Amino acid sequence: MVESVVLVHALRTSSTMWRGQRELLERRGVEVITPDLPGHGSRLGERFTVDAAVQTIEAAVADAASPPLLVGFSLGGYLSVHYAGLAERPIAGMLAAGCGTQPTRVVLDGWRALAAIIHRLPDRGLALHTGALRRFVHDDTLVADVNGGGVALDVMDDVLRELRVLDMVGSLRRVQQPVWLVNGQYDHFRLQERRYLRAAPNATLVHIPRATHLVSLTHADAFNVVLLDALAEVAPGPSLR
Repeated sequence: MVESVVLVHALRTSSTMWRGQRELLERRGVEVITPDLPGHGSRLGERFTVDAAVQTIEAAVADAASPPLLVGFSLGGYLSVHYAGLAERPIAGMLAAGCGTQPTRVVLDGWRALAAIIHRLPDRGLALHTGALRRFVHDDTLVADVNGGGVALDVMDDVLRELRVLDMVGSLRRVQQPVWLVNGQYDHFRLQERRYLRAAPNATLVHIPRATHLVSLTHADAFNVVLLDALAEVAPGPSLR
């Protein structure tokens, strides 16, 4: 059986952010599927909706040669949990990183207001986005990976409005497959991770020491160990490490 992984990217970036993980997994003979979410990457200009994002993940999972390990980071993590909790899904397990806080309407609306101000800048916030990225990711190659598929500057309002429908705890309660909740030690999105852990019937909480939110980039080696261990657990066989 071919081991398969579906990698779902973060907000404003695209499937190119997973270059390092894709290369690592493919060297080990793993099938890797990296879809672009609506409004991102190859789909810049499309309107983002949660329903369309769920359909994107559903299609990626259906394309896998075997029930995949579904991996999502930040926005991709939120959407992967939502997708997995809607119905019984043909996935072997799920790794959700950087999504440990329920997106409440108050927080989302506040973020929308700030994003609207930033979007009025002449470059629609591109310099701020890239500057913040370089502040935390001290590697030009990784910055290029994040921005390589284009920066989805026009998608923020749609995403932040649409995420109101998510119920992370409710979704996790319905996921029977193994779940890994992965957060950087200093990630500001891990406020409710313990509640998530209690909700999921078969969950493991993993902290990446000294990492902040961008854990798959800034601490890729540690993140990749967790990824490979999770894949080995859901696809028993020769070690992938």
